Amino acid sequence: MMARAGSQSTFKEGREDLRVYAGIEVSAKDVERVAENIGQEMETWSNEEQKEVLAQEPSSGAKTIPIMYVCYDGTGVPMTRTELAGRKGKQPDGSALTREVKLGCVFTQTTTDENGFAVRDPESTSFVGAIESSDKFGWRIYAEAVRRGLYSAKQTVILGDAAEWIHSIKEEHFHDAIQIVDLYHAREHVASLCKHLFAADERTVVRHRLRWWTLLDEGKIEKILQQAGQKLPLNSEAREKAESKIAFLDKHKEMMRYADFRKRGFFVGSGVMEAGCKTVIGLRMKQSGMEWSLRGANAIISLRCVMKSSRLEDYWESRAR
Repeated sequence: MMARAGSQSTFKEGREDLRVYAGIEVSAKDVERVAENIGQEMETWSNEEQKEVLAQEPSSGAKTIPIMYVCYDGTGVPMTRTELAGRKGKQPDGSALTREVKLGCVFTQTTTDENGFAVRDPESTSFVGAIESSDKFGWRIYAEAVRRGLYSAKQTVILGDAAEWIHSIKEEHFHDAIQIVDLYHAREHVASLCKHLFAADERTVVRHRLRWWTLLDEGKIEKILQQAGQKLPLNSEAREKAESKIAFLDKHKEMMRYADFRKRGFFVGSGVMEAGCKTVIGLRMKQSGMEWSLRGANAIISLRCVMKSSRLEDYWESRAR
């Protein structure tokens, strides 16, 4: 109960919840200590399970999962000064206020709705995450996909933004998967391109943005590239920025064939992952005035991932054994 209360809200609020709902009198420090200890034990349990999963031989049985999605992203969590010493960040002086949590989720899809849009299978989403290197996280999210039945999936889809570390994990662990750049992320790049090309004329910015978003939805990236290339500004700085966005779209164009992806019944937006960053990490760990140690943050991340994946009973059963 203390672990659950500590994972849901501040330790002080968790203390109050236990007192009001269960008549249990403990201190906020007690809630913190127990929640973090249980979170660390869950991380150990997850690591042992990961080793067991990865030691298994790949199954060559029937492909029973129509589509498996593997999504992952990063989100900042405020840390203590000690944990930020020497780290570069986005502050004016180059320092950092946060460290990146890498969060991943796995879910499955069996059907589409009457309009042909993808429908996520109920209760099929599980989460993993930690403040760690992309190499370590790659093995973490791969092991979760294997646990969830990766080898039984007819099709695997990697869905997220276009960060290099996301593609690197895909290439190392999911090389046969289809990678889709989140449509919202792609639209942001097109909108930014329009601003660099037509900064002095807001009406022109809006007109081209809407036109090119339509082409983007149709997967016609080459038309955007052709039209944008004919409208490069004379200003060298604006031109350089516009060329950078054009290069981005060109590099990732095969991951942006949204009309084809929709025709095949795939998700093209990473809303599940965006919601996960908010509900699994943000709501608990990014409240006003919070600062985390690395140990405490990873413990609570592990605890919340287990709970949001509906695996709390699995953990307690393994603990009882």
